[in-house]
Amino acid sequence: MTDQHDPFTLDQLRTLAAAVDEGSFSAAGRRLSRVQSAVSTAMINLENSLGVPLWDRSGRKPRLTPQGRVVLAAARRILAQCDTMRSVVQDLSGKTEGVAALCVDSLFPVNALADLALRFAETYPHVDLRVEVQTMSAVTAKVLSGEATIGVVGPAGLKPGLVRTAISAIRMVAVASKIHPLAAFKDPILTTAFADFVQIVLSERGGDPASDQAVLSSRTFRVTDLPTKLAMIKKGVGWGNLPEHICRKDLAAGNLVEIQPAAWGKDDFVLTLSIVHLPNQPLGPAHRWIMSQLASLCERDTVFPALKKERKKP
Repeated sequence: MTDQHDPFTLDQLRTLAAAVDEGSFSAAGRRLSRVQSAVSTAMINLENSLGVPLWDRSGRKPRLTPQGRVVLAAARRILAQCDTMRSVVQDLSGKTEGVAALCVDSLFPVNALADLALRFAETYPHVDLRVEVQTMSAVTAKVLSGEATIGVVGPAGLKPGLVRTAISAIRMVAVASKIHPLAAFKDPILTTAFADFVQIVLSERGGDPASDQAVLSSRTFRVTDLPTKLAMIKKGVGWGNLPEHICRKDLAAGNLVEIQPAAWGKDDFVLTLSIVHLPNQPLGPAHRWIMSQLASLCERDTVFPALKKERKKP
């Protein structure tokens, strides 16, 4: 008589995927709220059950063996199918989430977010919507902690261990107030010229200045939200990078002037926003609806006019 017991458990497969995504057993333990020894034990039990070595433990950190990479690929397929089954069963039972939780990066256009909420209220009148706006890695932290089910984040905030789907490009432009000395430059501005001027930089709360992106000036003023950054630049406090969709009206009105640092190419700062969620998080009808709307609404407001014209060409 053959043994009818499965040689592995779903928990072991999820632990394997978490260990690979997080880069170590200890990090996987933190993600799964377990001690490192529990992760190690789960991996040993899985290896014993399957009869193949999954991890090479000869180095400082365990690494997947060739057999381990094959098993990981199969494990991800199994886990994805299980998550799909949960969603199907949820739909069949008529169970719609009571609350939908979304956290978006401050780069996400506010008007698109408001329209999303309006459509959501009409489509799911009995589901509460929680929307939070954060900056960079604070978005993924909310998703990883479970405080948000879905996140929308730029490349600076991406972290391992999440499923990612790209949705829209954000063009960043260097701008200065019309009254700022930099506005008088007609040609690309050499990096040495920025030394005399303050740069307004968007930083994470408690963030390390060393992690700043695209800083050219030796003197910086740091803010944690885009409206404050826009207001400071318009007042002539300093210059800085802003999403094109946020400063589009001020550029058209002449309140702001686009400048061109010589160190940057024209398309150096086109950032991609992505939807992220936990790989083992079953998404109900309301959350799947939100994901279906995010791309079109975001692209509607963020694709800069020149690109819109280009897309309309036959």
